[in-house]
Amino acid sequence: MASAAYGLLSNLLLPWFLEPLYHLLEVRQATNQIVMNCADIDIITASYAPEGDEEIHATGFNYQNEDEKVTLSFPSTLQPGTGTLKIDFVGELNDKMKGFYRSKYTTPSGEVRYAAVTQFEATDARRAFPCWDEPAIKATFDISLVVPKDRVALSNMNVIERKPYPDDENVVEVKFARTPVMSTYLVAFVVGEYDFVETRSKDGVCVRVYTPVGKAEQGKFALEVAAKTLPFYKDYFNVPYPLPKIDLIAIADFAAGAMENWGLVTYRETALLIDPKNSCSSSRQWVALVVGHELAHQWFGNLVTMEWWTHLWLNEGFASWIEYLCVDHCFPEYDIWTQFVSADYTRAQELDALDNSHPIEVSVGHPSEVDEIFDAISYSKGASVIRMLHDYIGDKDFKKGMNMYLTKFQQKNAATEDLWESLENTSGKPIAAVMNTWTKQMGFPLIYVEAEQVEDDRLLRLSQRKFCASGPYVGEDCPQWMVPITISTSEDPNHAKLKILMDKPEMSVVLKDVKPDQWVKLNLGTVGFYRTQYSSAMLESLLPGIRDLSLPPVDRLGLQNDLFSLARAGIISTVEVLKVMEAFVNEPNYTVWSDLSCNLGILSTLLSHTDFYEEIQEFVKDVFSPIGERLGWDPKPGEGHLDALLRGLVLGKLGKAGHKATLEEARRRFKDHVEGKQILSADLRSPVYLTVLKHGDGTTLDIMLKLHKQADMQEEKNRIERVLGATLSPELIQKVLTFALSEEVRPQDTVSVIGGVAGGSKHGRKAAWKFIKDNWEELYNRYQGGFLISRLIKLSVEGFAVDKMAGEVKAFFESHPAPSAERTIQQCCENILLNAAWLKRDAESIHQYLLQRKASPPTA
Repeated sequence: MASAAYGLLSNLLLPWFLEPLYHLLEVRQATNQIVMNCADIDIITASYAPEGDEEIHATGFNYQNEDEKVTLSFPSTLQPGTGTLKIDFVGELNDKMKGFYRSKYTTPSGEVRYAAVTQFEATDARRAFPCWDEPAIKATFDISLVVPKDRVALSNMNVIERKPYPDDENVVEVKFARTPVMSTYLVAFVVGEYDFVETRSKDGVCVRVYTPVGKAEQGKFALEVAAKTLPFYKDYFNVPYPLPKIDLIAIADFAAGAMENWGLVTYRETALLIDPKNSCSSSRQWVALVVGHELAHQWFGNLVTMEWWTHLWLNEGFASWIEYLCVDHCFPEYDIWTQFVSADYTRAQELDALDNSHPIEVSVGHPSEVDEIFDAISYSKGASVIRMLHDYIGDKDFKKGMNMYLTKFQQKNAATEDLWESLENTSGKPIAAVMNTWTKQMGFPLIYVEAEQVEDDRLLRLSQRKFCASGPYVGEDCPQWMVPITISTSEDPNHAKLKILMDKPEMSVVLKDVKPDQWVKLNLGTVGFYRTQYSSAMLESLLPGIRDLSLPPVDRLGLQNDLFSLARAGIISTVEVLKVMEAFVNEPNYTVWSDLSCNLGILSTLLSHTDFYEEIQEFVKDVFSPIGERLGWDPKPGEGHLDALLRGLVLGKLGKAGHKATLEEARRRFKDHVEGKQILSADLRSPVYLTVLKHGDGTTLDIMLKLHKQADMQEEKNRIERVLGATLSPELIQKVLTFALSEEVRPQDTVSVIGGVAGGSKHGRKAAWKFIKDNWEELYNRYQGGFLISRLIKLSVEGFAVDKMAGEVKAFFESHPAPSAERTIQQCCENILLNAAWLKRDAESIHQYLLQRKASPPTA
């Protein structure tokens, strides 16, 4: 048990002082040393008092800064038994967005103030108090905060006492109830000025959303989602939420999206606050997903915690899957599972096809290695294989297995194998054998399939090989997977005609009663984590299903995405994919368009290295203008969430490509917006801002920066920050990059401004890379040891497509090491080389195809 009382200086400046910290310990074997985790902390005195005996004062403190540890030495031997370790120490409220840190905000009257907040995952509780900072070392915590009396003080548990502080009438001591047994990385406390909205869930849990002062209204949407979500999880797991309250709070400076501290979940403002008038549809959806994700952790992660960081994927992959299940329950109109495929599944496959990927389960030694695995493999591939597992087991047995696991390990720690065992018990299927092939080896298979009509039946021959971004697998021993495969036909496109487990390199299956004119498709619902390559005859028969929409949306998306990846890997020609993309002319589904748009964006970035970039923009306009005309600019009666998302996507794509009518209308609406005649709806702001900036001048940029300064809402500031990089002239690009590091931009958002410049144009990419090299020291100091440094590097260099750039990036980071981003750097260099190879291989044929299209436009 650990007990701490925090005494804050009333103006929250550095450093902060502390009442003593007490650890109730059990000494297992006689020793004269105690080793603890400790970072950026100065211990003043320490003593150990065995129960009912004299206290022994420590005579030495030896700090191992590299390992973030301290050794306390005692003059006599501490004997086995229980006792109390008392430590007096001083720490600092840092500006690094980790540990116990200060977050800057502006009051409604314009005054700059600070809140004191925490972010301890993965290994930063040791920056707030000396402790045993590992997930398996659990304790209960008694926390008291000594704070200015006009501030809100929050921690994991409910307040049990608030009393005047003896030495200062402006200060109070706030005491919280004892926590359940929990890991240090989930401890949290916040001191600052906040408003809140509250409700009770139908299970009687007090739910509050804390917002900046004056913005309580913006917490209502998240409150509603949280109040629906708690009972959903309680029913799903059949385990009640274990604490009396849960607080969700918006923090101004916050590196991650959110953090699942037990009972006190912290969020970036944009991941929690929704303004009914000024928030766009995608922000609502994002808030719903993040709330669903963090609340799932209250059970899966907090109640049962991973044994060690090697099992981080289970924590994050599971929450990244179930957040969709939860949002689908709360908002069925979002069609969220189709969006999962575009947002998580395809993103994970893109990363996992690289030679520098890693298995889902990575053995983690030193804590600095933990930051490296907060990536799309742990989250998105983790979520994708759990989705595949859930489908393979079936919902009923899956729920039973989850309940068995949570009940057996509550308040304890567990490893991946423990979950497999519970699911195996309830389903009777070989879960561990199947899942080990997905979690312990990196990569995933490409299933090649060909078909033959045998009288009234269809014979399929399947073979699996590892899918590589660099082309066909050429190694000696090809890894194998146990692949749950579903097969559907045009007779009933929404249901599997056959389900099999492919547990060998090749197999044949017979589909009974399939007529010669019916198509056959693998991977119904794009649930299996593999790519499919069809024989040309099979592919030919599937393409009409895209045009007439008889293939379900998620299958149309999967088919197109597989083909695009095969082209990128050089297995088929890119021209083949461009022809397939043209078949999407009647496509109504937002997510299918979103994926198409993403792939065309990758292709546009690639072709920005050629002299026929304009031709691919023409292609984009041809593909997107029919749907643009159908949608128009203004919502029609009866439209919903997905129509709003689609409109924003299509207009942004057309505007960026320079579609004349879209550009003119965007300029007209922007002018009305700026003059206050007709405020743009939140869903149209991003596409309009992007369009006018890309085709605008210095005046346009100045207006955008002014809108940024005036924006009261972080969502609007972020919206503007993300599109500033669209500006094209070299001096304006410099201006945007300088702005990125200014006081105007919150530290965590600098990354998206620089990333926007790198993704905006060929010149922007070069300028952003130079800017990062020139300002490396400042950027590294700001983000080191967190995943923002990886994100910054990825966003700024992965669009290059010249071999020598890979060498330049590699050389720079050899002389400027960034340990927590090492794998990201290798992945980026690999991507640059892959882009260069793709360009060499296909640029000429793409150019010829685009010219030929121009000469004889296709008829719809």
